[in-house]
Amino acid sequence: MPVVSGRVLKILAAVTWYAGGAVLLAKGSSLLIEADALAPGRAWQWLVPPVGLVVGGLKARFIFSKSCRENLDRIEGLDRPKVWQFFRPGFFAALAVMALGGATLSRLAHGNYPFLIGVAALDLSIATALLGSSYIFWIRRQE
Repeated sequence: MPVVSGRVLKILAAVTWYAGGAVLLAKGSSLLIEADALAPGRAWQWLVPPVGLVVGGLKARFIFSKSCRENLDRIEGLDRPKVWQFFRPGFFAALAVMALGGATLSRLAHGNYPFLIGVAALDLSIATALLGSSYIFWIRRQE
């Protein structure tokens, strides 16, 4: 497999990070729209976005930013980077499990107001954490 630059790996990592945040933001928003259609007038669907922002902001600050830094440090330490090394193999396995789990939760939540609210809160908090921690890619882009 051909060697690529560390910069290419950093770009691939950032694109993956942003794509995950965008997908979860869209999915969480659609679940809230479904919850509102299912039970109009309830307040929970309006409380989820601010709670998701706060919880996601804390996750971004204390967990996801650290993960970004560690991954970028790992990339910088690679001698002969290959295109698939923008994340560790274990991360790709965890990502697959999380995507399948999230899709399953979303499918199970349809038609169930409390479950829709819970899954939407989870999705929006993770989306916020991903997007909120993405600044690490920008401050480290020149390295």
